[in-house]
Amino acid sequence: MAMVCLSDFEAYAKKYLPKIAWDYFAAGADDCITRDENILAYKRIRFRPRMLRDVSVMDIRTKILGSEISFPVGIAPTGFHQLAWPDGEKSTARAARAMDTCYIASTYSTCTLEEISAAAPGGLRWFQLYIHRNRAASQQLVQRAEALGFQGLVLTADLPYTGKRRDDVRNGFRLPPHMKVKNLERAFEYGLPPNSLDPSVTWNDIYWLRSLTRLPIIIKGILTREDAELAVKHGVQGIIVSNHGGRQLDEGPATIDALVEVVEAVRGRVEVYVDGGIRKGSDVLKALALGAKCVFIGRPALWGLAYKGEKGLQDVLRILQDEFRLSMALAGCASVSEIGQHLVQFSRL
Repeated sequence: MAMVCLSDFEAYAKKYLPKIAWDYFAAGADDCITRDENILAYKRIRFRPRMLRDVSVMDIRTKILGSEISFPVGIAPTGFHQLAWPDGEKSTARAARAMDTCYIASTYSTCTLEEISAAAPGGLRWFQLYIHRNRAASQQLVQRAEALGFQGLVLTADLPYTGKRRDDVRNGFRLPPHMKVKNLERAFEYGLPPNSLDPSVTWNDIYWLRSLTRLPIIIKGILTREDAELAVKHGVQGIIVSNHGGRQLDEGPATIDALVEVVEAVRGRVEVYVDGGIRKGSDVLKALALGAKCVFIGRPALWGLAYKGEKGLQDVLRILQDEFRLSMALAGCASVSEIGQHLVQFSRL
């Protein structure tokens, strides 16, 4: 079957992944309203394309925190990639490097940070951190990531507790015995205990993280102007507008809707990115028009892995890249710098 768009990879993954793995990746919290709204919200945005612009030569490159990437799509942090493909995060890292973009490795990887680094030397990688009650374990992870050449630290702010994902509860989800949360093996001898995340984390912990590392800190999970302003005040270098793929608090805003509020609040003082619901190159164009510097994909990366590992994920990224280039050209933009709010309007549907 020809893989033409991202939904083809979704259909493949749903058909061939074990049900428990598919349900884990697909799950949203509660009624899955926010998960689904992330996608639907893009459909309410319409383009205002400009005509007779010279788009014979296209430049789709951009920079995030000073590092150039081949196009403004990176790979969001998601856990347990071995559920999708035996090589897990090593394949993800290789695909990101091959496509010359950024991969954010999760605390909950099924490969170690060392394995991920060795798999794709020279790739642009950030490390996503959950702060655990065992602060020493979190500190060691940050320092390991910096020593291994990761170039950014992404603090996830929206998970003091895990959201209620009904299918995971029904399935009694747990990792198969041969898989481990590799980065935390040293800290937790008998696997990750329940309630190990620290729900007491506050804005002041940004200062603690800054005392541990010289890496730029990006905060993920911001959805409001108030929190965007606090993020800037606490000295972060980037914000990822994210609702955890609709897996945490249900009935919050779609990320593309929250993006507008966050971009207005930060007024260009830090870079703003967005994840959640990106399924087409035109979605990437809409996000950039509304002020995102780059988007990150979560579930589609896992579908690509489930299809053919590193090659499948490259296929997903290449399709998004081609669709983004085409959408830009048809909208009258020859370079990323020409994309702006003039390009979109919210439909009255």
